[in-house]
Amino acid sequence: MSNCYKILNISTGRPFEVCDITEQVESVVRESGVLEGTVAITSLHTTCAISVNENEERLFEDIRNFLLTIASPEGSYKHNDLHLRINIPPDEPENAHAHLIAMILGNSETVPLHDGALVLGRYQSILLLEMDGPRERTYAVQVVGVS
Repeated sequence: MSNCYKILNISTGRPFEVCDITEQVESVVRESGVLEGTVAITSLHTTCAISVNENEERLFEDIRNFLLTIASPEGSYKHNDLHLRINIPPDEPENAHAHLIAMILGNSETVPLHDGALVLGRYQSILLLEMDGPRERTYAVQVVGVS
């Protein structure tokens, strides 16, 4: 049984952004030498998510519009009452909507590996969804299986 664990970083450029991280995950899989197993991808933040879906710009706009309808940045949230919270740094953003969206989407995905490749459908990609950017984001990739 082989195991490979990597921490990867990505810079996001907008408040809400969808980033395709499939190639970076594939690179870790190649480096691991694992042929049969699984890869787990986990966001190390509470205001971004990991999802498997189609890499298509117009779909990204639909995703953004849909999610921001569910949890609008302009909504009234107790988390955004920064003056009522304890030990808040001066640069703390009002980002309750981003936390809520991340909870809906989830912070991780697990993808099977077969013959050294990710088992993804024709239109599937591994996506990191930023809801509170722009920021530097970190995600973990762990590959487990046999060589």
